[in-house]
Amino acid sequence: MRAALDHAGALARVGGAVDLAEYVFLAVAAFVAGAINAVAGGGSLVSFPALVAVGYTAKVANITNTVALWPGYIGGSIGYAAQLSGQRRRVTVLAAPSILGALLGSAILLYTPAASFEAIVPFLILFAAALMALQTRLAAWVASHRPERKDADANVEVLVAVFGLAIYGAYFGAGLGILTLAVLSILLPDDLHRSNALKGLISAIINAAAVVYFAIWGPVEWAPAAVMAVAALAGGYYGVGAARRFSPQVLRTVVVVYAVIAALVILLT
Repeated sequence: MRAALDHAGALARVGGAVDLAEYVFLAVAAFVAGAINAVAGGGSLVSFPALVAVGYTAKVANITNTVALWPGYIGGSIGYAAQLSGQRRRVTVLAAPSILGALLGSAILLYTPAASFEAIVPFLILFAAALMALQTRLAAWVASHRPERKDADANVEVLVAVFGLAIYGAYFGAGLGILTLAVLSILLPDDLHRSNALKGLISAIINAAAVVYFAIWGPVEWAPAAVMAVAALAGGYYGVGAARRFSPQVLRTVVVVYAVIAALVILLT
């Protein structure tokens, strides 16, 4: 019932009319998000506030953003195929907590009253922005705390951690990649590129489960989701060259400042 009410609210905002300017704005935001995700991660901090800016409620924007950006995770996993070689058992073992956690996180989101989610979403954005701002320091801390051993398979600690990450990823998701890479690097010490490849595939599985759940029960706005999905894929493919002209630190700073401003606007309006 709540999902239906949220969906009705989103439809009331659109009023049955297609606003071309809004779609162009969302496409640009998704293109930028796709490029940022391909280079540094954190693209949701651009695309999610854009959906809120055009008038969608925070919950509808969050769900639509999850659906829109999911294809980009698949593209990234394909690009890391070589680094995923030899990790089939890990992926198989971690798929179950990823899917179960994502389904639970999706259900929690849909049963969170829209007003309550509106109240906490600025703080979720600020949390994700803080993760991105501290990404370099977090990576250095992880490197200094990596155990010497190399575990071949996922252990209980990894299963529990991935389950928790999946709940967060389906519920909000921004900053998921940073958290997941840190956890995998500590609990499954391996070559950074292999850990990053595993992180990308785990994120893809989490988001795939959330997308299926939202497609069946969630208030997805399919028209903007489709436009943004195409733009995000294009951004990941064509925009990465432009994004790489900026240093990772400059890129992170721009995204963090944008996210903080968006969080403050949402909080104060």
